[in-house]
Amino acid sequence: MAKQGKKKAPVMKILDANDKELMAVRRFERDGDNLVIRGKIFGAMPMVAKVTPEEARAALKLLDAKTILFLASLLFRKSK
Repeated sequence: MAKQGKKKAPVMKILDANDKELMAVRRFERDGDNLVIRGKIFGAMPMVAKVTPEEARAALKLLDAKTILFLASLLFRKSK
């Protein structure tokens, strides 16, 4: 009988300019009005980051229309 392996949890990797892993995001969750990001930095150090509503609004102000359209299309692009 073949072993049934556990389904691997999804991970989002954030890479530097040289395609080296800076951060592996394991989970996004809500904590009250904040967004909590859980993962590991450099593949070893556990990290918990919080994004407040004020900071989320500040992040949106960094985006122009061209970048917003690119982000929407990014979900449907193939990796190289």
